[in-house]
Amino acid sequence: MSDPLLTAFDAQLPTYEALRDAAVAHTASLITEAGLNIHHVTGRVKKRASLGDKLRRKPGRYGALADVTDLVAARVITYFESDVGLVARLLEEHHTIDWDNSMDKSKMHDPDRFGYLGVHYVVEVTPQTPGLAAFAGLKFEVQIRSILQHAWAEIEHDLGYKNREAIPREVQRRFYRLAGLLEMADEEFMALHRLSRDYAATLPQRVAEAPDSVFIDAASMTHLLGLPPVRDLDEAVAQALQVPLLTGWPDPERPQRLAQLLHYVGVHSVGALHKELRRHHAEVVCFASTLLPTLRETWTPAGGARPGTSVVHYGLLRACVNPALNPHEIVNLLDLRGVLSSEHLVQAVQNAYECAVASRGPEATPQPLQPAVSAGAEDETPAPPGLERRLTSD
Repeated sequence: MSDPLLTAFDAQLPTYEALRDAAVAHTASLITEAGLNIHHVTGRVKKRASLGDKLRRKPGRYGALADVTDLVAARVITYFESDVGLVARLLEEHHTIDWDNSMDKSKMHDPDRFGYLGVHYVVEVTPQTPGLAAFAGLKFEVQIRSILQHAWAEIEHDLGYKNREAIPREVQRRFYRLAGLLEMADEEFMALHRLSRDYAATLPQRVAEAPDSVFIDAASMTHLLGLPPVRDLDEAVAQALQVPLLTGWPDPERPQRLAQLLHYVGVHSVGALHKELRRHHAEVVCFASTLLPTLRETWTPAGGARPGTSVVHYGLLRACVNPALNPHEIVNLLDLRGVLSSEHLVQAVQNAYECAVASRGPEATPQPLQPAVSAGAEDETPAPPGLERRLTSD
């Protein structure tokens, strides 16, 4: 005989599926509006077989479907353990929580506790809940875990160990060691996150006061793209091409690629980059205004010159005057392939360089670059001898 609760579940399944979708959308919206950066939000409706097994294991416990509080669930996976609590507080502020059926396992500080714990809240939907009012009276569970907590829970579930007593004594020690390692890893990831945030916060002052001590990386390049001399030289290139400079260009990977380019050509500190761009302003503009009109299909679809275009052309110019540098490597670093082949792009760069040199005559041919030193108090990239002989008139 079919359990009447399973029959009721079958009849209500479309409603539960709709609640799942609405709960995921609502939870994701709350998190986005709060400015929290998480990994993902997913949802599920309990499978009929899983519900049937639960009813059989706990006979008489559930008198109605409403007593089963995890029929619908949303799962929030955060990058850091510290964000688990932030998401939990967010849910408390915007929802009515069924505390009798909710559990904040992160507050269990038993030193020999089994497993790796997160937060499970049961949310009661009310007519006042934005986006969920149509489901008033129903409940859904929200599971909140960090990525590492999630990894532990999934492996634990796959192995079938749900409590301390289920673990064979021979493997208990390894389980506890692994739990400790994951907890330590979560703490270290949070420490790295704080260090990265603090580093970015201090960049403006450090760049202004001691640029030679600031290493070129994605964070510093992101900051430099909005400041002189990078911004000024970008604008000069855009003006020479008679196109706009695309400020706020949506390419989060570009600062990293520019940093890799600069390291490849031997520029490692902000101070060195500033000196090089100021010293070779005219050459970079001349070279860019010669090269880009021959490669319009690679950049005109964007509608203008992208931030950091001066850094790109400085790197290409250095590759042209230094036989130890491979232009193909720069094409790969900047991810310039796609519209044109690497060979086509390199040939266009070399042709543009030769045209720029020809405008000044053979005597202006640059010599190979000297290597730059690493970032530090005395970091200064030696001036390329050929670039010191201006490719254009001063």
